[in-house]
Amino acid sequence: MAVERVLLAEPRGFCAGVEMAIKALAWMVRVFEPPIYCYHEIVHNRLVVDRFTALGVVFVDDISEVPPGSPIMLSAHGSAPAVVADARATGGSVINAVCPLVTKVHHEAKVRARKGYTILYVGHEGHEEATGTLAVAPDATHLVEHVAGLDALFATVGPDQPVAMLAQTTLAHSEWSEVLMRAGEHYPQLWTASRNDLCFATTNRQSALIEIARRADAVVVIGSANSSNTNALVQVAREAGCANVLRIDGPDELDLEILRYPNTVGVTAGASAPEELVDAVIAKLAPRQGVETVRVTEEDEYFPPPRELRDSLNALDMVTALLCGGDVHTARNLGGAFTNDRNIEASEVLAQLQH
Repeated sequence: MAVERVLLAEPRGFCAGVEMAIKALAWMVRVFEPPIYCYHEIVHNRLVVDRFTALGVVFVDDISEVPPGSPIMLSAHGSAPAVVADARATGGSVINAVCPLVTKVHHEAKVRARKGYTILYVGHEGHEEATGTLAVAPDATHLVEHVAGLDALFATVGPDQPVAMLAQTTLAHSEWSEVLMRAGEHYPQLWTASRNDLCFATTNRQSALIEIARRADAVVVIGSANSSNTNALVQVAREAGCANVLRIDGPDELDLEILRYPNTVGVTAGASAPEELVDAVIAKLAPRQGVETVRVTEEDEYFPPPRELRDSLNALDMVTALLCGGDVHTARNLGGAFTNDRNIEASEVLAQLQH
């Protein structure tokens, strides 16, 4: 039986933080001679990592692997303070592409620790974002992955002590809310941010997915296996009542037999999955009645390039304008391909990297 219709979630795919990080690394490729080093994967997506690797970007898991003087980018997931210091000590240019929402959590951890709070951090052990955040205030912070993990904290931290609760930004909402409810019962004065730490883009993608999962015979989630927000989407689809959920990196992994040839397929993509993968998956599904976009909200958030990179971008536009016959005044005032970052989508930049 052929697929009749695709329900396409909106929003899906790249979030503002991923947009910023991918474009920043692409600009680095143009500013610096290879090799360029990146601490951890810039984002958790196989296609993105492979494309940058082909351009001479070397992804490392330890700053000691970076030769002195080499340019370094720190990934969107955020890095431990000691890692940032080690990167700067190498003597090369260091561009920190950490998502501003992760920076917010780091700041909250510093402030609460300084005020004497015990910090309860809800996240996944071993994930780069969690590792970086836990290192901000290691003596005050306790990792909790599930509700059951609260028992050990309850045994050592009394209900009258100041406790703050922070979160990995890419969690499924249920992962956060269940722990929050249980912790709030034990700590009546529990502190949380006025706006919880879950990324707005993560929440938006989960909300859109819930809408399509309720109507679909099967759901396809596009994203890599090590992407936390992608795995959260899989969990959300199942919690919404769709038992037939498949996570794939791309169209090559799409198997309609696994999906049991459904009539209606919901499609979404994790926050680090490029739109070209979505297009390719839909083309392979080839729905006979076309694609229905299910939109729950509009996103127009924009994060500018890391400040360490902005001067280089201005210089690139200046040189490009002068080489093309322009003058210094024009180059300074018009803005070019690099300083016009806001109007260029990361998917477009990523596609151009192939040429």
